Amino acid sequence: METRIDYSQHAPNLYRAYLHLNHAVESSGLERSLLELVKTRASQINGCAYCVDMHTKDARPNGETEQRLYLLNAWREAPFYTDRERAALAWTEALTLVSRDQVPTAVYEEARQYFSDEELVSLSWSIVVINGWNRIAIAFRAEPGKYEPKKPA
Repeated sequence: METRIDYSQHAPNLYRAYLHLNHAVESSGLERSLLELVKTRASQINGCAYCVDMHTKDARPNGETEQRLYLLNAWREAPFYTDRERAALAWTEALTLVSRDQVPTAVYEEARQYFSDEELVSLSWSIVVINGWNRIAIAFRAEPGKYEPKKPA
């Protein structure tokens, strides 16, 4: 597939504003490894190859294992995720697929066991942000494989 539009070059004020929101989410205090799992899982659900590529690349230097990345789409059956991660992944799926079940109470109650109010709101914003990136990347056909993670300082 060929990229349709380089969305970073058009409407740059909107792109910068979204980057600012993305940065705020990254600075929320949630574990970087958890955020990368959430971003990868939402991207899998949405079928965003560019974002799956990006976030699996970003997850590895943050300590993520190949095994956990490979099994992420089957996280319920895999024993390699903490209870907190499982609650975050269930919350991610519920928010990403919000039109299906309107975020079931059981999923909310599970998330409340592992996240403070502030953390759950931050987690929710992170899911909103990745879903937005997925939609932009898919719409304009961002090409997977071109993303290179930033080198550690």
